Amino acid sequence: MKPTRHSFGLAAGVAASLAMVLAACSPASNDSDDDSTGDSGSGDKTTVTFRLWDEAAAPAYEDSFAEFEKQNEDIEVNVDVVPWSEYWSRIPLDINSGDMADIFLVNSSNVAQYADNGNLIDVSQALGNDHDEWEQSVVDLYTRDGSVWGVPQLWDSIALFYNKDTVADAGVDVEDLTWAPGAGDDDTLLPALQKLTVDADGNTADSAGFDGSDVTTYGLNAQADMQAIYLPWLAENGAQYQDESTDEFAFASEEGVEAFQYVIDLINEYNVAPSAADTNTNGDLARDMFVRGELALFQSGPYSLPAIAEGATEIDWGIVPMIAGPEGRVGTVHGVAAVGNADTDNEDATVEVLDWLGSAEGQAPLAEQGVSFPGAVDAQQAYVDYWDEQGVDVSPFIEAAKGDTARPPVGPAVDAGTNAYTPLLADLFLGTDDLAAGLQEAQDAGNDAME
Repeated sequence: MKPTRHSFGLAAGVAASLAMVLAACSPASNDSDDDSTGDSGSGDKTTVTFRLWDEAAAPAYEDSFAEFEKQNEDIEVNVDVVPWSEYWSRIPLDINSGDMADIFLVNSSNVAQYADNGNLIDVSQALGNDHDEWEQSVVDLYTRDGSVWGVPQLWDSIALFYNKDTVADAGVDVEDLTWAPGAGDDDTLLPALQKLTVDADGNTADSAGFDGSDVTTYGLNAQADMQAIYLPWLAENGAQYQDESTDEFAFASEEGVEAFQYVIDLINEYNVAPSAADTNTNGDLARDMFVRGELALFQSGPYSLPAIAEGATEIDWGIVPMIAGPEGRVGTVHGVAAVGNADTDNEDATVEVLDWLGSAEGQAPLAEQGVSFPGAVDAQQAYVDYWDEQGVDVSPFIEAAKGDTARPPVGPAVDAGTNAYTPLLADLFLGTDDLAAGLQEAQDAGNDAME
């Protein structure tokens, strides 16, 4: 479900490598039938429109709303699916023209600008505290100026997918992998990746005859992937992605340079990760390589589960906790929320639907169909059970969410900043003699774009 930039995209509109939990939604829902102003539908029913981008989640939402309509015969909900490629550019246009849906999904990179502009219903006021319990880490992402602005829908965290046979043959303990700046004495990751990386002649990357230009199996997806790779790597070395007091980018610190240098060296110096020239242009390449047995370890989120479960039929794979760093394991939890349009013509009905979307019953289809971890706590076991029936233990994702986590991108202009620095950062993954200067340039470009 990630091929279409699923979800929990940490930042909208950026390169493919920055995408995250929802995938893209079926264009089945049509603009011509979109009653986005919420005017009355057929008969005495009130129509509420719900917009999302995820084709993997759309059927589950359709099922959820079918049950809602049985219990609320005076309200019908129309699902409006807009592809990821145009989703974020359409929102401000539709808000300004009055054509925006009554309820729409957002990620944490986008909610602040709409909340600050007065475009959203204050969920704290509309629903109060009398609702099913929500995943607190997601609630925190959508809390601004003392109010909650979105109803948590789906969330993801980070863990490590691994090829059991490849790992066993190399004698690697995947639950004891730690990186250290400069691959120092405490580093167990690089030696493991060198054992796991094999060239066309069967030489491993720790042998004298290894040919790094002709690799058949790589060790890890060290790439310019914010959510799965460099955001955790920064946090695990004590660096900040954004300054917590100003929200300015701060990744060009000494600790940040060390974190990025380690990842970039895995690609360009040690040849134990796929070329950035390839992963920069195809954010899903590493996942597809893992599915084909060409990558031993793949650090990612539950958004990769459907594609791996469907495609990796020729390999035996599992999931363990993510790779640790100097400060232990520090992942990131990202979530998608449903927000209410403050200019809806049918506020009462819209609030009713928001309440339903925040309930365990309303989110049950999302969990039961394996879309992602639902934001309603009481619905989460159904997601665990879905994957357990397929022989997949998703508990490492739950453990990661409960452990130390790094804050995803936040702020009303963070998308503009991310879009500005991303091309510069991607180029750095190709290899550079002056990483510190390159990171500073990328950081400055991002901060200038947020002014």
